[in-house]
Amino acid sequence: MKTTNLKSLMEDLVGLGLANVKGVLWNLTPAELVTEALKNGEGVLTDTGALMVKTGKFTGRSPKDRYIVKDKITADTVWWGDINISFEEDKFDALYNKMIQSLGDKILYVRDAYAGADEKYRMKLRVIDTQASHNLFCYNMFIQPEKEDLSDFHPEFTVLAIPEFYADPEVDGTRQKNFAIVNFTKRIILVGGTAYTGETKKGIFSVLNFLLPEKEHVLSMHCSANIGKENNDTSVFFGLSGTGKTTLSADPNRLLIGDDEHGWTDEGIFNFEGGCYAKTIDLTQESEPEIWDAIKFGAILENTLFYPGTNTVDYSNCSITENTRVSYPLKNVKNAKLPSTGGIPKNIFFLTCDANGVLPPISKLTVGQAMYHFISGYTAKVAGTEAGITEPVTVFSACFGAPFMPLHPTKYAELLGEKMVKHGVNIWLINTGWSGGAYGTGSRIKLKYTRAMITAALNGELDDVEYFKQPVFGLKIPLQVPNVPDEILDPRNTWSDKNGYDIQAEKLAIKFNDNFEEFKEFANDEIMEGSPNVAQLI
Repeated sequence: MKTTNLKSLMEDLVGLGLANVKGVLWNLTPAELVTEALKNGEGVLTDTGALMVKTGKFTGRSPKDRYIVKDKITADTVWWGDINISFEEDKFDALYNKMIQSLGDKILYVRDAYAGADEKYRMKLRVIDTQASHNLFCYNMFIQPEKEDLSDFHPEFTVLAIPEFYADPEVDGTRQKNFAIVNFTKRIILVGGTAYTGETKKGIFSVLNFLLPEKEHVLSMHCSANIGKENNDTSVFFGLSGTGKTTLSADPNRLLIGDDEHGWTDEGIFNFEGGCYAKTIDLTQESEPEIWDAIKFGAILENTLFYPGTNTVDYSNCSITENTRVSYPLKNVKNAKLPSTGGIPKNIFFLTCDANGVLPPISKLTVGQAMYHFISGYTAKVAGTEAGITEPVTVFSACFGAPFMPLHPTKYAELLGEKMVKHGVNIWLINTGWSGGAYGTGSRIKLKYTRAMITAALNGELDDVEYFKQPVFGLKIPLQVPNVPDEILDPRNTWSDKNGYDIQAEKLAIKFNDNFEEFKEFANDEIMEGSPNVAQLI
């Protein structure tokens, strides 16, 4: 077996059954991995030096093909259902053996890394890839150990990712040929049949979302986070796609802790990752300068295309997918906080793009409302975003990240409520969607007003203002916000048809309550007190 780098650790691979592969390249540098990727025909270089690759059939995650092995550890703790799909232990073992046997003629790229910027809670990872570009992705997205720590590095979780290996659904127990399977007992993640790198990233996120709340009483969060340059106040932003999470957490007066995955301990916030995985559709230097400037040598662009006859990326070209992405390490971000940790958050923002025009642009939540809206994870898709959508479509994703949460959502919500009370954290609901009517009638709330509202909350300018309560959702709405017109703060006042607002509010409230039916059995009284009161409209 031909190997390079850290030969003494080969016994770990032998223990996994990888004794007879063609070769192992261990912890290569970004430059070495780019060279390997180009040699293997995995991608091409752009004019900024980034590696551009295509991920094939899958240009995003495949949630229906994500499984968790059901065993003694998970049987009574995982929230089983359409999101957390169970997989049999013997099927996992058989599939694992088939994957190992397929590697006899392969060169493997092995990456040792950490998940978690807080040394007390970080997890040691080993990612085994058959593609150099995938290993470069892991270099970008996870935290790299110091060289002296690699000589005796033994992982707590291992990922085996083989895009070219396809399952046989009838034999292997999968739904399709592609799969991502987490085994908490053996501490292994298997990824096959897909070259979309996000499966590895979110696989590790799912692992942390299971282990940290259960074992360490740490709240794991699908969010972005930043910290003030002057007063070191930490803020957290939750929000689904299209709500403005990336844009609003990018603030020239604040340092970026991370853009996607974090943990909240008794000491503060820490990033799970060492990099960013940002969308690039319609990217311009003016719209997202931090992302634009980070796309240089070592970064990986996925499923983008060049302007014809050039090696300049056309970010408006979505002919492969609208989910074009770039991966880069946090060190590429000028405004990054390194190490990526912060103190206890003073303010948390739940971002929603309400295309119904019902929710206020800013409101302050009680503990019960915070837990309720956290479990709900609401936003809306608008007409024209997908074929067949002719009116706003309500979307709920528990904890603003349901596909990655192995435990019941109330577990995470109760941890949030506990920490909110203990530390006196302000939680704000921010509507970045419509005002003056629903989509098609009203207009999108101006970004400058949303930024002004968030700035006011961060600066404590809303601590002593007068609030009034919105009757249906029970939300506390400030009467005044600096640099924001008073008349837009009450959404009902922005509608010319007040009866139309009431009808739309009732419809949305009913959708909230209907969505929450599956959580009621496990929700405490305080959470349920945060639900909308439809009776107010009757």
